[in-house]
Amino acid sequence: MHYLNLGGTGLQVSRLCLGCMTYGEPDRGPHPWTLPEAESRPFLKRALDAGITFFDTANVYSAGSSEEIVGKALLDYVPRHEIVLATKVNGPMRKDANGRGLSRKAIMAEIDASLKRLGTDFVDLYQIHRFDPHTPIEETLEALHDVVKAGKALYIGASSMHAWQFAKALYLADLHGWTRFVSMQNHYNLIYREEEREMMGLCIEEGIGVIPWSPLARGKLTRPWEDQPTTKRAETDEFGKTLYASDASDKAVVAATAEVAAARGLPQAQVALAWLLAQPGVTAPIIGASKPHHLDDAVAALAIDLSTEEVAKLEAAYTPHAVAGFE
Repeated sequence: MHYLNLGGTGLQVSRLCLGCMTYGEPDRGPHPWTLPEAESRPFLKRALDAGITFFDTANVYSAGSSEEIVGKALLDYVPRHEIVLATKVNGPMRKDANGRGLSRKAIMAEIDASLKRLGTDFVDLYQIHRFDPHTPIEETLEALHDVVKAGKALYIGASSMHAWQFAKALYLADLHGWTRFVSMQNHYNLIYREEEREMMGLCIEEGIGVIPWSPLARGKLTRPWEDQPTTKRAETDEFGKTLYASDASDKAVVAATAEVAAARGLPQAQVALAWLLAQPGVTAPIIGASKPHHLDDAVAALAIDLSTEEVAKLEAAYTPHAVAGFE
């Protein structure tokens, strides 16, 4: 396993981050495909054994049960100081008017609730889980600053939004002396590269660590387009259905990935992830794992160096896409 500083901080993170949306009690949220505790724990242990120290979850995943499962398992397996634990805030947790969003009231309630579920006094990285257009960004930033000063989070991060929104947040934090975002969790993979237009350049210039979500495009980059299986997740993941269309360019990108992988004698997943790992500014893609080989492929991708010709082949078919993943 390789380790890098997260952006301009001194925080060392593994080159892969395990995304923990997959781990949660199926009857406690909108995702019946999640793995309950007994089935989740082996994946968390396997990730630790592979050298992964960076784990990302969110309060909204399976109505908080992801945090419960992840926190309990990790702290059973290793001392708290050996892991970098990240969670997120914004999604709906209660039915009352203040049960979601990035207001001071919501943030102060949700950080305490997340810490209780995780079984820890602090998180290493506390992230806003999308931009909240209904709350002044100044209110959000000051509340997050207070969370850090209270010792409940060491660093703060952001997720998918327009580059101008992120630039404004960084400017206002600097202007007021508030804690600055150190990471951006954005939607970025071979099929969706719109982040290269503005966000990636901004992050590189500002020293922001980039931890992309959906690095394998919900599995579409891991197999021939025609072989997309019907799974419980594919059938019920309404958000995932909004991300990728069956257009010719997407199919061509997947076909190119298959060709490069076949020539190398490698799984497609390893090639697609190797491409992302080599992109300027990318710190640690957030990988999901519901089968053992998912982790094996991710770790193997760290050792793959793609040639200039292979990269050109992988990128050639891409065409502009509508913005996806900001909601």
